[in-house]
Amino acid sequence: MNRKHFIASLAGLAFSRVAEAVPAANTPVAAGVSSALRVVSQTVLSDEMLLALAEPGQVAALSQLSHDPEFSAVAGEAKPFRKLPVNADAEALLRHRPTLVLFADYSRPELISRVRRAGVEVMIFDRYNSLEDSFFSLNRLAKRLGPAAERRAAAVIADCRTRLDTLQKCLKDIRPVLVFSPSTFDIIPGDKTNFQDYCDHAGAENLAKTLGGLSGHVPTPGEKILRWPVEKVVVIGGAADGSPPSQEDIERALSPFLRMTPYRYLRAVRENKAALIPSWQSSCVSHHRVRCYEHLAHQLHPAPFAKK
Repeated sequence: MNRKHFIASLAGLAFSRVAEAVPAANTPVAAGVSSALRVVSQTVLSDEMLLALAEPGQVAALSQLSHDPEFSAVAGEAKPFRKLPVNADAEALLRHRPTLVLFADYSRPELISRVRRAGVEVMIFDRYNSLEDSFFSLNRLAKRLGPAAERRAAAVIADCRTRLDTLQKCLKDIRPVLVFSPSTFDIIPGDKTNFQDYCDHAGAENLAKTLGGLSGHVPTPGEKILRWPVEKVVVIGGAADGSPPSQEDIERALSPFLRMTPYRYLRAVRENKAALIPSWQSSCVSHHRVRCYEHLAHQLHPAPFAKK
């Protein structure tokens, strides 16, 4: 994980002119849908939920990263919609004439305060540590968007549960692969992180948690990791669409670690024993995290899936 991706996984992006209203691009209002509800999404998390639930005419603008496949699971779907500028301030949000703005609890407090002072409704999401948290947030947003959105939320959740059930059946009775996830700036994820959630659902044991006793994103505990029985490292790399990584992809992803102490002394790094996750998966906290579980599990345990 490079610094840009790590920072995006920990915090929202910063933002500070009420200008003339600019209508959203290519967002026709479906029959029977009120045009009164206009939603601006300020984070990738809310982008991904909004596009799963809303009518196109309800989407006024998406976050600055919404069109970027490095960070967004729905970059393709987001293309027809306007996006906020880099470091959007309150006026940049308000020029889209929103009736509702979606934030996360890591959004800048002063930005949220300015939008509220303008008389615009605000919804702040603060639950994203697990798939159940993602479902809670989906249902919360759907209730505000209306009955059609509530039906879509139910369908999305049912699909996720089915896929998760199928995944767990494939992984039944397997031995977890011993892993950890290094970064190029010496921070690794322990317990209570996205990575731990992925490990819990993909047949992996995160050694930073079980042997290191680490929680959150913390500095690498130096040469102690050389005593960990690491079978594979999990690093950012490969195609954004989650297609199986090639050997060249793996070598490219691991090349920075061959120049870093203590990672370069790890046998798994030297022997190219790695699983790759696309960059957007490193920070995914929406219902699309199920794709992350599946992608990692297929790499760590190819045999059960080869039978399918």
